[in-house]
Amino acid sequence: MNDRMFDSPVFVKSGGSLIQEIACVEDALEYLYEWPRNRRGPIYETALRACQRAFDSDYPRRAAMDAFRGFAKSAKILEEPSAPPPWMVSTRARGGLSRLKSRDGGRDAF
Repeated sequence: MNDRMFDSPVFVKSGGSLIQEIACVEDALEYLYEWPRNRRGPIYETALRACQRAFDSDYPRRAAMDAFRGFAKSAKILEEPSAPPPWMVSTRARGGLSRLKSRDGGRDAF
């Protein structure tokens, strides 16, 4: 397992209507390296430095993720998923509430 994984992925718009998952420091660095030079600024530089430090040392991954998220928000490419993507949702029912028959008349109880 990658020891540079983010606690939770960051989703960003990437080329038209595509959404890209940034799950680790390496993903963030790759995305930042490909960012157009004419759109780079101080927030980009801060995110880049944070991700480079997290990659090269024991700089907190959370700080790198927060910096990348801040960059994505300022660049208006941050995608906040309102629901989990379909591939993350199980199709089988697991656990959850089960209906129990009550002793008084067989009505459903939760």
